[in-house]
Amino acid sequence: MQKGEFSKEFLQKISETEPKWMREKRLEAYALYESLPMPHTTKDDVWRRTVDIRTQDYWRRSRRSMRGFALEKYYPNLPTNGEGSAENIEDPATETVGLLVQVDGQLQHSSAMPILKEKGVYFAHLPTALQERPELLRTYFMNRAVTLETTLKSGNIAQHNKFDALHGAFWQGGYLLHIPKGVKVEVPLRVYIRMSETEYADLSHTLIIAEEGSEVAILEDNSSTHPETSGLHSGAVEIFAGQNANVTYVQVQGWNRQVWNFASHRAIVARDAQLCWVTATFGSRFSKINQAALLDGAGSSARMLGLAFTDARQHFDVSTAQEHTSPHTTSDLLYRTVLKDRSQTAWGGNIYVYPSANHTDAYQKNDNLLLSERAHADTLPGLEIEAHEVRCTHGATAGKIDTDQVFYLMSRGLSYTDAEKLIIDGFFEPVMQRIPLESVRDELNTSVTRKLE
Repeated sequence: MQKGEFSKEFLQKISETEPKWMREKRLEAYALYESLPMPHTTKDDVWRRTVDIRTQDYWRRSRRSMRGFALEKYYPNLPTNGEGSAENIEDPATETVGLLVQVDGQLQHSSAMPILKEKGVYFAHLPTALQERPELLRTYFMNRAVTLETTLKSGNIAQHNKFDALHGAFWQGGYLLHIPKGVKVEVPLRVYIRMSETEYADLSHTLIIAEEGSEVAILEDNSSTHPETSGLHSGAVEIFAGQNANVTYVQVQGWNRQVWNFASHRAIVARDAQLCWVTATFGSRFSKINQAALLDGAGSSARMLGLAFTDARQHFDVSTAQEHTSPHTTSDLLYRTVLKDRSQTAWGGNIYVYPSANHTDAYQKNDNLLLSERAHADTLPGLEIEAHEVRCTHGATAGKIDTDQVFYLMSRGLSYTDAEKLIIDGFFEPVMQRIPLESVRDELNTSVTRKLE
């Protein structure tokens, strides 16, 4: 593939065949990218647990794992036409009605069972969708008009920071999944997003649109094909659950230890709709994720489930937002993390309840299990409530593995490793039991076992 660069000239080159409105959207994001500095100060609440709180020298003396990062080291590829080689396409780990495989931004394989076409479901690589379904992208793709008239506490998905603006300007790859009104897809769809080239910048965008009364589940796997190739992921996820829709979205992140991972995720959940959102994080050298669920309709509900397992010097930083803009809405967030070696995690979660959102029921909890003396977890839940009749609670814990539990299990004949694994499985179980798909639970258990080994 031919390498590109993060410049205005390259932007114009990749957008030559795109609609005028998309080029304008890219140029707007590029202007923002040029004007924004790299996050570097503890005054930025979303980043303050990641920048160096002693020196505020973000790039050279940071104790928070950003040493060595330089954006100019990474490059996007010029897009190519058509699908790549179909060789070495893995069989999906679970039964699926639709499969899409992307490597370094290029579509390698896509397939769908006839039933999807019969039901009017559209599932395609995003560059293809831009040509075939431009009206859908113009309506939904990073479009403020889809969001609420109120100024959102979590901000617009393209305006969080320099990395989000970079994505808005140079996005490549990803996919569009559109479920028409009243259509129910009983079997999950699968997506594999891979990085293989060294110093490649993956800028994939996930766009899921579930119209009124529809139902769908999609499983997305992000990983590297080689353990030592460095890379950058600057991605975005947008989920739109229409009235009375039911959406399950699972993302498993398994980039290798040389990948820097930045992403912003947003879901808008309409009246009486349900969203089950599962985020599993195992890989990358560094991850910074902003995740927001907007409850935009009476009766809407969102379950935000997260599990992570860190080791070595990995650093994960997650900021979540549960925004309730309508009355009689529900959100439930549970994030659990296991930390080994000298790894570090930071989680900051906020529940926002707007003045019109009476009878909100919202909960958030973050639990951390430390397997070593040098592992460190920061956790900061928060509430911002402007309505009077609500029930909003939060909690956070961090602690070492219980030596009494280990001793008891070893006294029953288990090795230390097996006893530790059993305790970790029990720690993750409250998250696992809330995941509606058994196949996903099995895959995540396998990933946990691999990580411990």
